[in-house]
Amino acid sequence: MLESFRALVNGRPDWAVMCALPNPLLLAGLAVVVAVAAYFLGCSNGAIIVSKYILHNDIRSHGSGNAGLTNFHRVFGGKLTLVVILSDVVKAILAVGFGLLAVWLVGWPGLSNEIRYWAGLWCLLGHMFPCMFDFKGGKGILSGGTIALMLDWRVALVVWGGFLILAVLTRYVSLGSCWAGASFPFATWFVYHDWLLTGMAVLIGGLILWKHRGNIGRLLRGEESKFTLHKKS
Repeated sequence: MLESFRALVNGRPDWAVMCALPNPLLLAGLAVVVAVAAYFLGCSNGAIIVSKYILHNDIRSHGSGNAGLTNFHRVFGGKLTLVVILSDVVKAILAVGFGLLAVWLVGWPGLSNEIRYWAGLWCLLGHMFPCMFDFKGGKGILSGGTIALMLDWRVALVVWGGFLILAVLTRYVSLGSCWAGASFPFATWFVYHDWLLTGMAVLIGGLILWKHRGNIGRLLRGEESKFTLHKKS
């Protein structure tokens, strides 16, 4: 079934392919259920929840205004930063894990790659545009990096390797983040040679770059802040 599905997506349909495809209504329903679950899991933004409901001081009112790990660390620091990290990592694992469980339950384990990318995309959308927090979320790097680790070690190696090298050498986290977003589609194509997966990777990478458009401007103007392990006083 997997090869039939990929053949149709990649422009090689025939009668045998059409007969082997899963029920379209069930496939659409599964995609919707996974998308909704992954989106709402993504909405559980750790930086917002910790700052707003534990510290009673919304992170979006400080620093860069971004509801992400870097801004949270710069503004608040402390052990609660670990809670933010754990939240962003766990929700990505749960979103992708739910997608994998769904295709296993309906008997389509051959769609595991597609569902991982699909769930990852919607988890990032929830993280970036959380409906319960006025659609003002984070930039998706930690959650996106976790998703990359759950996709394929080769994709993760390209994304994380470049991110860490650039972030450590330059101390610009945003530069490493831009590498992650830009390299993700290319790494996906190199590993899978699949148009559907690459298309979803383009959307994921494009969202990350779009959320970093302000950082890109500051980098070009030489105004971007460098990362430090110590929070700003």
